Amino acid sequence: MLNARFSTMILLIVATMTVATAVVTYGVIFGSKTINNAGNVNIIGVGVYWEASCTNEVSTINWSYVEPGSTQDTTIYIRNEGTITMTMNMTTSNWSSPQASAYITLNWNREGSQVNPNAVLETVLTLTVSPYVTEMSGFSFDITITGIQ
Repeated sequence: MLNARFSTMILLIVATMTVATAVVTYGVIFGSKTINNAGNVNIIGVGVYWEASCTNEVSTINWSYVEPGSTQDTTIYIRNEGTITMTMNMTTSNWSSPQASAYITLNWNREGSQVNPNAVLETVLTLTVSPYVTEMSGFSFDITITGIQ
């Protein structure tokens, strides 16, 4: 009976050590590290310019002074600088305040447009300000234009 208990205890110790070794090995082989980051995203293959010749890149759009109830357009040019056809998408983010994003919208005329390699699209961005905006003196936000392959 003592030998059976001893054998069972030895087997349990060996099994525990095997599992512990496997867990440690898994952690070493499949470990991960999360790194927080912040910054601008450079979308590969898409260029945004002020003119059709694609000479001056757009980095900031100054909408200047806008009135409640107004709409303002600005024209930019998007070039597919990649090697395959891309489908265009635009999003906004990082609004200066929740109030700004509630009263101001940005649309464009190129959502879902397909752009061949090296082709240039004349694009109109339209900023619309609600006529019901109150107590807002300024705004800012980021525009992200993405070419999806």
